Amino acid sequence: MTSRHILIAAVLMATVGPAAAQSDVELPYWASINVDEARMRKGPSPDVPVTWEYRRKDLPVKVVARFETWRKIEDPDGTQGWMAARLLSRTRTAIVTGEIRPMREDASASAAVAYRAEPGVVGRITDCKNGWCLFDVKGRKGWIQTDHIWGD
Repeated sequence: MTSRHILIAAVLMATVGPAAAQSDVELPYWASINVDEARMRKGPSPDVPVTWEYRRKDLPVKVVARFETWRKIEDPDGTQGWMAARLLSRTRTAIVTGEIRPMREDASASAAVAYRAEPGVVGRITDCKNGWCLFDVKGRKGWIQTDHIWGD
């Protein structure tokens, strides 16, 4: 196999692999935007109009439908549209909702507050239990109640 064939195979695996992996998951499921810029479209095709452009890597989205290599998503504001599957990741993230929320040292309302997170802060979720999720905002970790975030 020539180096050109290897390059083509690598490109195909990079673009088809994530879409294939997401096609086995039961709907709806949580995902996140895995690029710095992503476009939401009216339909599952690059030829249909863009309805929204996202410039926020790790923004959580809910995948509600699939069509080939496209995913119909819902964003934190409830807007729905289509996005290429290669722009999405199964990395669990969430966004803080409402008002400033405490991130606690343990999964308990009586635990000490480690940090406070403003509405709109996005972080990664690594564990959820009993109505709490471990929320990691660029290395600052704390437990946050699931009703204070969207994406759990």
